[in-house]
Amino acid sequence: MRMTAVLLLVAAVLVGCSTPDAAEPTPTESTGATPTRAAEPPPDPPNNRCYQLGFEEALAPEQPEAADRPCGKPHASETYRVAQLDLVVDGHQVAVDSPQVQDQAARRCPEGLPEFLGTDQAGLRLSMVRPIWFTPTLEQSDAGSQWLRCDAVVVSGDQQLATSSGSLRNGFADGVPDRYAMCGTAAPDAPGFERVVCSADHGWRAVSVVGFEAQQYPGRDAARQRGQQTCEDVGADEAEDPLDYRWSYEWPTAEQWQAGMTFGRCWVPD
Repeated sequence: MRMTAVLLLVAAVLVGCSTPDAAEPTPTESTGATPTRAAEPPPDPPNNRCYQLGFEEALAPEQPEAADRPCGKPHASETYRVAQLDLVVDGHQVAVDSPQVQDQAARRCPEGLPEFLGTDQAGLRLSMVRPIWFTPTLEQSDAGSQWLRCDAVVVSGDQQLATSSGSLRNGFADGVPDRYAMCGTAAPDAPGFERVVCSADHGWRAVSVVGFEAQQYPGRDAARQRGQQTCEDVGADEAEDPLDYRWSYEWPTAEQWQAGMTFGRCWVPD
């Protein structure tokens, strides 16, 4: 975490003094320093632009140096929101890397992604699209920057980002396309299971989201029990033969719940 607080720079004007015996100043002399105007902060990142980022760059807290490009060109991330962070919390100035400010980013970027995609929270959770975000460096914050950049990326496999052409805006309005939908190489509880986009080779598909009313993790047994009947019913509905079907329920672990997966998923063979 970046720990240095934002500094407020104050320019002081130096005033010269003279005695009755002092000579009058000549045009080349100065009786005080001229105040200087504070430098303008760096510009905010552009919105509605795309970038070719690697997986590690997408995980970085600070904005990568990759140049922006039109979204019609191959890219891995798309900026869908640029907002301003609030660096005053409870009347106190806080650093851009403080937990209070980083919590703002972790809340504001995910909440804006479903609307950008043209779907709801369930549609997002059945896809491989994920929000990432960047905030200014301490040096940029000291210079006056307080922007928040929200990007959408498509996770295509284990530590891989998909390369796209074209914008994701309203891309889910008619349902989640296979190139973004969540599938698996096997059932989610099977050895060797890997999450992939449905346009890749796969055997199972995530088809429904199981919600939880609890605000805190309910425990492993309660989480496992929560979606059993729901997913069994979904499996029967999705099957060609309601008397012969398979289904699987993926429930969150305590660690996944803490990371934001406060829901389960129903899976069926595909």
